[in-house]
Amino acid sequence: MNAKLERTLKTFFPETRRHRRSTSRLERRPVGCSPESIMTILNRLCASVWMLFLVISMSGCAHQSAVPPRRSGTLADALEILTARRWVDLTHTFSPRTPVWSGFGPAVFVNTTNPATGKPFSVEADGFHTLSYSFVGQYGTHIDPPAHFSAQGKTLDQLSVTNMILRLVVFDVTPRLQDDPDHALTVSDILDWEALHGRVPRGSFVALRTDMSRDWDSNPRRLQRSPFPGWSLEAIRFLYEKRGITANGHESLDTDATSGLESESWLLRAGHWQIEAMTHLDQVPPTGALIVVAWPKPEGGLGFPVRAFAILP
Repeated sequence: MNAKLERTLKTFFPETRRHRRSTSRLERRPVGCSPESIMTILNRLCASVWMLFLVISMSGCAHQSAVPPRRSGTLADALEILTARRWVDLTHTFSPRTPVWSGFGPAVFVNTTNPATGKPFSVEADGFHTLSYSFVGQYGTHIDPPAHFSAQGKTLDQLSVTNMILRLVVFDVTPRLQDDPDHALTVSDILDWEALHGRVPRGSFVALRTDMSRDWDSNPRRLQRSPFPGWSLEAIRFLYEKRGITANGHESLDTDATSGLESESWLLRAGHWQIEAMTHLDQVPPTGALIVVAWPKPEGGLGFPVRAFAILP
């Protein structure tokens, strides 16, 4: 018992020792005690119980005061950490010259016409100018929501904003492309990666690096080639079913080059989403980074260009 506690007990119970001696004498008395003696014993018993309660309470308080309160960081602290890191843009600039799947046409950018004058808005005449854009949802670096391949799947406006920032994993298959230019990531590739970097984190975004993005501006026709390196169905299913990832992405315009688009069909119809036509994955480490990806919220949206970037560890 510490000195502070002893002083406290003496303050509240100065007669404790005398009470104990009196109780001992009372215990040696015959059974036939007077009512006054019985009440004295009961009062002293209550005092002893109260003293025990006080000791336990003060011991708990002393222990709590010895443990410093836990301090948690603020959002300002988190922002300071993030802004001190390197950020990598994973998004292509898009224009009417952007490569796109052969089934879709190119985008159209035109000056918006003032209906009152029939002339395009201009800074000189109207104080501002603006463009009207026309393009398919699957254009540039874009998102495919589940509803893109499933009538019952979620549309863009139904996807949660909590999925817009995730842990980022990058599988690099470029070393395999020299011998197999159209290599599709396999489960064996994933297990080899895990042997070096640890288990793929649950809830992460997994991206496939193939360096196809280097042809985006310099050789767009080559970017549209088929077949091309991508994902095998077995690898996609393994990542979602066995590792519990949230989404995937790649540099190509499709998930796989098979005629039936098995990997893309499976993941979208299973309720997942993906990002296509990514870039600069060669600047992102295999693990440890975050990905931030944001998309507009069109009602019933089936796809749209996105802005995606990585924050490096």
